[in-house]
Amino acid sequence: MGWKNPFKEVTNSKPLFLTVYGTVLIGILFSAIYVFSAVYTPDSAFSWGLSQHVAPSSPNQSLDSYPLRVGGGLMAPMPQPHGGKLKPIWEIPPPGSKIPPLETFRLTKELVQERVKDNVIVATFGNYAFMDFILTWVKHLTDLGVENLLVGAMDTKLLEALYWKGVPVFDMGSHMSTIDVGWGSPTFHKMGREKVILIDSMLPFGYELLMCDTDMVWLKNPLPYLARYPEADVLTSTDQVTPTVSDDRLDIWQQVGAAYNIGIFHWRPSDSAKKLAKEWKDLLLADDKIWDQNGFNDLMHRQLGPSVDEESGLVYAYDGSLKLGLLPASIFCSGHTYFVQAMYQQLRLEPYAVHTTFQYAGTEGKRHRLREAMVFYDPPEYYDSPGGFLTFKPSIPKNLLLDGEHNLQTHFTLVNYQIKQIRTALAIASILNRTLVMPPLWCRLDRLWFPHPGVLIGSMTRQPFICPLDHVFELTETSAVLQVHTMLKALPEEEFGPGIGIREYSLFENPLMPAQVKESWLDVQLCQGGSENCQSNSTNTRLLRFPRHSNEETTREEKFRNRVKRYVGIWCCVDKHTPGHIYYDMFWDEKPDWKPLPPQTPEDDHPHW
Repeated sequence: MGWKNPFKEVTNSKPLFLTVYGTVLIGILFSAIYVFSAVYTPDSAFSWGLSQHVAPSSPNQSLDSYPLRVGGGLMAPMPQPHGGKLKPIWEIPPPGSKIPPLETFRLTKELVQERVKDNVIVATFGNYAFMDFILTWVKHLTDLGVENLLVGAMDTKLLEALYWKGVPVFDMGSHMSTIDVGWGSPTFHKMGREKVILIDSMLPFGYELLMCDTDMVWLKNPLPYLARYPEADVLTSTDQVTPTVSDDRLDIWQQVGAAYNIGIFHWRPSDSAKKLAKEWKDLLLADDKIWDQNGFNDLMHRQLGPSVDEESGLVYAYDGSLKLGLLPASIFCSGHTYFVQAMYQQLRLEPYAVHTTFQYAGTEGKRHRLREAMVFYDPPEYYDSPGGFLTFKPSIPKNLLLDGEHNLQTHFTLVNYQIKQIRTALAIASILNRTLVMPPLWCRLDRLWFPHPGVLIGSMTRQPFICPLDHVFELTETSAVLQVHTMLKALPEEEFGPGIGIREYSLFENPLMPAQVKESWLDVQLCQGGSENCQSNSTNTRLLRFPRHSNEETTREEKFRNRVKRYVGIWCCVDKHTPGHIYYDMFWDEKPDWKPLPPQTPEDDHPHW
């Protein structure tokens, strides 16, 4: 599809929407982008009949009913090794059967024993809002041959949905809301206390417990690794961002200054561990202002040291008798060591897990990051958008990536250059009613919650690096500064115009993407309306000419601008300046004096809209 970077030409001109609708594109014969057509029916605006494939399900179909397509098949029983009397997971109840009474799912030693293997049980818990995370979590484990697992349901809706999918589930008796409660909310903290109550309840059963949050996925069977440390009472992940070892040993406890993260940790039913669980539970129930993770860290640091021995990496903690091990952050990855640093790649190690911490867009941001990494399982219709997809290959000059120091100026110059191209693509996606596949986004500087010199000292962050989308764009409401639903949340059409769907940059590399969709593409050229070469379109070719002028120009331009200017977020944070964050600006190039500066006064501390 020979074309000479129309996005580069377009975005080096004037503001976006005027660009799209003719002000800047006047004189340009055409620009070309790739458009992937996902629906081929007579009713579609792009009905080319190039191939036949599975039509998307009803948009109202719920998580209860859809099958997940994984690795070319449906999320269904796969032959996996399981010993003893473990019932295979994904074996759905017989048609016409009824769900057993709720009391059948009460947490008991007998219920847990049905899922135990080698005296180990792997557990997570959540409410219905995290159904897709839970299915992803279970699927990864069963694909790894790990079936000794249980899911705690915090509401009846989740319990019933998992039962009908053949996922082992128990009732936590929480009577939790079925919606996403949001990080830091009172309900969020209640969920954290439920975890501690659950650990305290399960340890007396006498089984080893690998407890996980649902916003993490397993990439490698962790049980053989955990078995290497039979003396450990507790093995926990951490928020460490600098490596302390270059192999797969436990992190060196004396060098770990970050918090112990309770999203992934393994408990053995020792007296010390049971004592810790009970005191932790009592501490949290006595003071609802204590965050569960902070409470755990305070208890563990009550006494830390000495080392248990010279070889294992274990350390005495808590009461001086509990043996603690810190899982290496390079392979039991946080959202920073995996998505930003790719520490495991640089150390040539195989990661066991990734936990979606260190991100800036709430639950939607967690999904998007896992989708970027191609480790999240979505229903088939996710890969077959009704309106079709639009994608483009951005052009970034080498000097913007590599020349000069990595500082605020060069970072914003690089990111702003990409923002111009992306906003043009958003405009065309809006006109064509397509879902935009976002390009990889390059950054020179990391994003954090606190002042830093660009990257964390001692970390393995490379510059430049492909940064997660939530480093620059506001995917959803998370920031106390912005307080607005944005890219992945609905905005009223009467004020903001039609919504613009997006997908992760790795979408077409994902093995779950149907070949029919990948092969059904069209080359779209923006042409001068009324000209001879803008009149004919043939369904026998993969070329669609689209007039750059439209009757919708005057009505859609203002609404589009109102929408997309809310899509960008902040960079954080400048040292020795309050506030230290700097707002990205979707239309920065319309302001000749624009500079990457933090707000100079409290009155200036607001987004550019």
